Amino acid sequence: MEVIKTDQLTKYYGKARGIIDLSFSVEEGEFFGFIGPNGAGKSTTIRLLMGLMRATSGSALIYGMNIGDNKKKILENTGYIPSEAMFYPGTTVSEILKLSAGLRHMDCSAEARRLCERLQLDPGKKTDELSLGNRKKTAIVCALQHRPGLYIFDEPTSGLDPLIQKEFFEILQERNAEGATIFLSSHILSEVQRWCSRAAVIREGRLAACGHITELAGTRAKRISIVCPDMHGLREALQRIISPNSRSPVQDILSVHNSNSIRDKSPVRDFRSEGNTASFLWQGDIKKLLDGLSQVPYTDISVTEPDLNEIFMHFYEQEGSL
Repeated sequence: MEVIKTDQLTKYYGKARGIIDLSFSVEEGEFFGFIGPNGAGKSTTIRLLMGLMRATSGSALIYGMNIGDNKKKILENTGYIPSEAMFYPGTTVSEILKLSAGLRHMDCSAEARRLCERLQLDPGKKTDELSLGNRKKTAIVCALQHRPGLYIFDEPTSGLDPLIQKEFFEILQERNAEGATIFLSSHILSEVQRWCSRAAVIREGRLAACGHITELAGTRAKRISIVCPDMHGLREALQRIISPNSRSPVQDILSVHNSNSIRDKSPVRDFRSEGNTASFLWQGDIKKLLDGLSQVPYTDISVTEPDLNEIFMHFYEQEGSL
């Protein structure tokens, strides 16, 4: 069963872009990631799903129902965490939790106590005095305490320390194991890679890719950082690795102007150098690279996973397809 389904969902703010022709679906029981940089359109999508604004065109269904016509029924079984949590002034955490439960005509006090203990949240604390992390914890408990079947979270871990993040995801795993569907928006690729089974990638309001995490992470691109006192020798070595018979200038081979054209098939992307340090994306056989650099007098080298924006760059080079 498709718990969430969007079809060419589009939102414009006047002439400004929100999201454009967004189509994806989330199956019941999935732990689904929705990833993109800030300003990509994640929050706009979620606000449309929650019925907080109207779409310019297209549709969004939750449990097969249009949120505009079935808002009360849908929200009764949905837990929502906004990207920024704000509360009524002069209240305590426990009062906010009780208000949230009361809006659903439920007594969630026992579950709220358990969640507060696990997340180390003081229910007697004044909301005016809460740190960013404790405001986010309060929002999390509000979303979880009625044990809904669907969770829609917009950047839920911002402001949480690592131990609380770990506890939060353990709670989500427990709920997911019980059959709940989780829709997690994030700009932190490692979160999505670790916890989600499938994900959609959004950039500049459009869907860049959608699929299983193993497919999305399978770019094979690595970020190479190298310290070398002979930068010219390094460039020449890379040129020989990339194209042994080429007579093109080194700077063209290395794309030093950060060209990311889909027509550029060089395994080196985003080459940068400053002083005796160089950094670039390598899309190719890592053994071939290391063997080719064996005669270069570098003093340090690191091979790491590319960051989120670099993953997006790869998707655009592939014209958004998997």
